[in-house]
Amino acid sequence: MEVLVGQNKQRERDFLVASISQLPISNNFSPPGVARFRSDAGVSELQFSQVSGPNDSTHFDLRTAQLFKLSPFQSACISEASEMNKENSRGITIQFRNEEDSRAFHCAFDQWKKEAVFQGSHLPNGTVSTSKSKFDDKTEASSANMYFHYYGQLLHQQNMLQDYVRTGTYYAAVIENRADFAGRVVVDVGAGSGILSLFAAQAGAKHVYAVEASEMAEHARKLIAGNPLLSQRITVIKGKVEEIELPEKADVLISEPMGTLLVNERMLESYIISRDRFLNANGKMFPTVGRMHMAPFSDEYLYTEIANKALFWQQQNYYGVNLTPLHDTAFQGYFSQPVVDAFDPRLLVAPAMSHTIDFTSTKEEELYEIDIPLKFVASVGSRVHGLACWFDVLFNGSTIQRWLTTAPGAPTTHWYQMRCVLPQPIYVMPGQEITGQLHMISHKAQSYTLYLTLSAKNWGPGTEQGGILQTSSGKLDLKEPYYRMSQLPAYPLVQDQQPHQLLQTQDIQIQSQDEDGSDLMQ
Repeated sequence: MEVLVGQNKQRERDFLVASISQLPISNNFSPPGVARFRSDAGVSELQFSQVSGPNDSTHFDLRTAQLFKLSPFQSACISEASEMNKENSRGITIQFRNEEDSRAFHCAFDQWKKEAVFQGSHLPNGTVSTSKSKFDDKTEASSANMYFHYYGQLLHQQNMLQDYVRTGTYYAAVIENRADFAGRVVVDVGAGSGILSLFAAQAGAKHVYAVEASEMAEHARKLIAGNPLLSQRITVIKGKVEEIELPEKADVLISEPMGTLLVNERMLESYIISRDRFLNANGKMFPTVGRMHMAPFSDEYLYTEIANKALFWQQQNYYGVNLTPLHDTAFQGYFSQPVVDAFDPRLLVAPAMSHTIDFTSTKEEELYEIDIPLKFVASVGSRVHGLACWFDVLFNGSTIQRWLTTAPGAPTTHWYQMRCVLPQPIYVMPGQEITGQLHMISHKAQSYTLYLTLSAKNWGPGTEQGGILQTSSGKLDLKEPYYRMSQLPAYPLVQDQQPHQLLQTQDIQIQSQDEDGSDLMQ
């Protein structure tokens, strides 16, 4: 039996059991009893009482209670010592009437306990769970500490705020789509300084919940309080979106969850979790869609620069020490670092392809491992040194659709672009097909291991029938890039120069150019 009582949202569910007895088990006969799951004013508990006899009952806090099956018909419920009243651990043995009752009780216990641990401790700006969250399960503690420390500092927030391409595009996407925000409840996922929350309030949001897990939450409160015309409609909640609870559902989610190659730092997963936990059906997401773009490139200077770093380890008499045993390891290590910089789009040797992630429908688990088949047709004859990557996101507003792009040749952002340099170049001729695979596997340091393979066939006199297949592969850690921004910036386009022919224009039609060629979204 499960009932809902009055406005206090009191719920109860009763189970009739054959007998109830206190631990340790005694040989005395125990009459039938009732096990009652009960939730009142946000507190969930399990009560045991006898059908006939004394009116006293035993209460267990479901957040700390554990249930163990002793036999198909008998279980034990144990309560750990409470931090509040320092009571001792205690237990109850439950004898069920049949195996079906036992299964139903265990199923109900698991469901009620799951709800109880997410009730947690009540705070003025929401609720924080006392259990270990999904974020903690998939993230190394050291990585999380460093991550939140980094984003808890104002100098790093300033770096992002001063990316005027980023900040200006967000502002335009919000203000130009006031119809999506006016009178709506908004959740800002990973609010940082609170700038996006303030934009949403400027657009007329009914209320904005700014969720931020780092110490930046305190700075956000101060900044928002300094804007009194907007602050009354913004609540800052310090906590992870995987853990906090909100008093109402959201009509709009807004966030800046993008990292290098779109997915670095794995905040997209938190954005998806927020969608599943907080967003109303048919709610809006800003941004709505992300695309990873890839194209093979040729850059002799960059390849030589990386390869030459390992020359240090070719010294046979470094203060009397032979360093050469470590040369091969050092060589591979330098090529395991993705290069982050701004490059000239004329370095691309084939038109780009893209892989689309629709934030409104993608499942969180689909981001754990991403497999992208690669297929290009070379536009020029050249040595291919690796794969160039960048991304863009779409703000699919009801009034205006806005793109934020990090493409080479476009105004530079703090994301720049990224290149995976292979240790062995491959040779291509105009019109030659280049195939391969980019396989991305997430890891607990909030990033991905990249496995890249590119292949091309050589044709001509002296080759075997069917050609000779050239293949080059590399393993790279997206967590450990080589930041090369001190080098010369990308060449600007002169006013009368057309955008590079190998870059796709940013249009509203979103297509996946993976092998199946199917449209993911129109």
